[in-house]
Amino acid sequence: MHELSITQSVVDAVVDHTGGARVLTVRLEVGALAGVEVDSVRFCFDAVTRGTPCEGAELVVDHVPGTGRCGECGADVRLSSFLDGCACGSADVAVYSGQQLRIRDVEVARDVRDMRV
Repeated sequence: MHELSITQSVVDAVVDHTGGARVLTVRLEVGALAGVEVDSVRFCFDAVTRGTPCEGAELVVDHVPGTGRCGECGADVRLSSFLDGCACGSADVAVYSGQQLRIRDVEVARDVRDMRV
């Protein structure tokens, strides 16, 4: 279950970049081809954030479709797997989105009193 280590890395990065401020929301961008089970990330997020400034934060996940371009006909192709081909029958499809997993943004508490856990 690599989602646990991925989620731990996300939380570590958020805590490092927010300087210990209380985190209210973490927004991730996860591509359809990233090989990440979003439900597992959500489950791990609750466990990994315990005792951190992210505890109780909302995890929002924006899904990014996999897309590519056919090398034969030039058509844009929606991909759900790296094995998907073009409707023209070509398997020559260059992937150009959907592989990412990134922290899109983080919302932190503004009031100093809210920073105490």
